[in-house]
Formats: sequence, C-alpha cells, structure tokens
Amino acid sequence: MKIQEEVKQTVKAAIAKVNSKGTLKQVLWVGAGGSFGGFYGANYFMQQESQAVFSSMFTSGEFIYAAPKNLDQNTLVVLCSMRGTYETVEAAKVARDHGATTIALYVDKSELVEVADFKIKYESLALDESRLERVNASIGLDIAMNLVNEVEGYQDYADAMQAFDVLDPMYRKAVDYTTPLAKEWADLNKTEKTIYVIASGPTMGAAYVFSICNLEEMLQLNSPTIHSYEYFNGPFEVTDKNKSIFQLLATGKTRPEDERALKFEQRFGGKKLYVLDGKEIGLDDLKESISPYFNHSLFSSILNNVYMRQLSYATNESFETRRYMWKETYR
Repeated sequence: MKIQEEVKQTVKAAIAKVNSKGTLKQVLWVGAGGSFGGFYGANYFMQQESQAVFSSMFTSGEFIYAAPKNLDQNTLVVLCSMRGTYETVEAAKVARDHGATTIALYVDKSELVEVADFKIKYESLALDESRLERVNASIGLDIAMNLVNEVEGYQDYADAMQAFDVLDPMYRKAVDYTTPLAKEWADLNKTEKTIYVIASGPTMGAAYVFSICNLEEMLQLNSPTIHSYEYFNGPFEVTDKNKSIFQLLATGKTRPEDERALKFEQRFGGKKLYVLDGKEIGLDDLKESISPYFNHSLFSSILNNVYMRQLSYATNESFETRRYMWKETYR
C-alpha cells in the first residue's frame, strides 16, 4: 500500500473516532528532538490552510507538565518517536487520559504504539535507502493535508498527493547537486566552533533540526538558530566577516524575509556565508501553491545526509559519537 493511502485511511479513522464523542477542533503535534522538529512542516501547513482546525506543537516534556487546558475529546494528538522516548510515551498517556484521540509515528515498536489509538510506521531519514515520502516529516505533512481535506476541503489536495510520488527522486537529484557544494562548505568550516543557521517560514523547522540534532548533538558544535526576520532584532549585531552563517532560502510567501537577511549578510559577512536555496534543490519544480509545504522534508534530509556528513568527514569527527546522550542519566 502506498503511504499516501495508508495515511488517508488512518486519518479518516481518527476523525471518525473523534467525531464519535465530539467534534475535531484542534490537532497537536508532540515529540522530542528531531521528532518534534519534524512536525514543523505539518504545523506550518495547518496554520496556513486550515480555517476549522487549530494547530500547535509541543515538546513531549512540556506536554506532560503543561498540557493545554482545552485538551479534550475534540483533540487529535499526533506523536512521533523513533524508538519510544519515555517522555513521548508519557505524553501519549496524558492525551489519552484527557479523552483525546492519538496517532503514533514510529520506527521500532515500543509502548508508544500500545498506548496510541492509531499508528503509522515511518523510515528514518538518516538511512540512504529510506524513501523521502516515508520519513516522519513527510508523513506528518501528509496527515495534515488529509485532515484539512477531510474536515473542510483542500483545493490542492490532488496535486499535493502527486507531489509525494516525486519527492524521493527530487531528493536524490538534490543530493547529487549539493554534495560537491557541501564538500567545499565543509572544508571551509572544518575548524569552526559556531555556525549560525538562519531561516523562516516553511524552512524554520529544518534550520532548527540542523542546529540541535546535526551540528550540536552529532558534531558537538555551537549552533544558534535564528529567524530571518528576528535576525534584524538583535542577532545581526554579531555579523562580521569571520562568522560562519548558513542561510536557508525558502520557496513561498516568506522568501522575502530570507532575501532581506541575505542581502545584509552579503554586505557585512565574509567568505563563510553559505546559502542553500530551495529553488536550486528542486522545490521550484512543484506547483507554487504546494511547493512551500515540502520545504521541510527536502531541506532536512539534505542538511542531515549531505551537509552534516560532509562536515563530519572534513573534521574527522564521527557523527555517531555522543558525550552524554544514551550514556549519562538525564531523566
């Protein structure tokens, strides 16, 4: 079964369960780390396209301690965890205890799939053999698109579903295009200890994941994530010709924010300013009406599997190493 059909059937069943005891009024996206960040695309889509269903994101820990007051039988909670992170499992229990309906995204079966009402298995974006339409960010987006289509209608639904079919070939082509560019970037930045990542709108989640999961967790580098507009409300004061800046250019409505930031960076930055443009990695091949919503899936995979890896190779530091994660007690 194609993943689009599996998602469609799951969403239909989840909505039916919600409607059996209430009316779907909100969807909450819950996860930790990359599983949390992977929901940015879905949440962004909901906030742009839905007039009937409220959408928000929560880290698993915050959801446990400070769940929203309106969490009830009218809520769908979508949770993601590769192997069943403790806090994500507990968050699923909180959702269940408040009467919400839950969908779990997972790679390895854990208590999470036992607690959740519905489940969808995904493929890790870190594995070369994984298909891009089957990674967690893409499935989250697919869920969001089906939710809107089922509840209120989504006029670009057919185009969006077809886009999932070309997403993986687009990604493979982008890998070939960016690999030599990433090697040059990595060689230039192999002694850097801080890399600023700047983005907005549909790429903000990809920037966040690149910073906290790829650069900080995997390579133990400092990496502030900065919104392209907020760059001018403080962070631009640290810009100079010695700083390493990684600017993402999104496709879609917020691109002018990114271009404004880039224009300033080009004036005052130096040779370590790098730009990754969605138009150059294939997103412009999609219809303008749907292209922005696929930014996160494509950018995140390229950043993880091309740029992070090339920096790892250039520094001779394995991206498999950790100082604290899975080694020290932190729960």
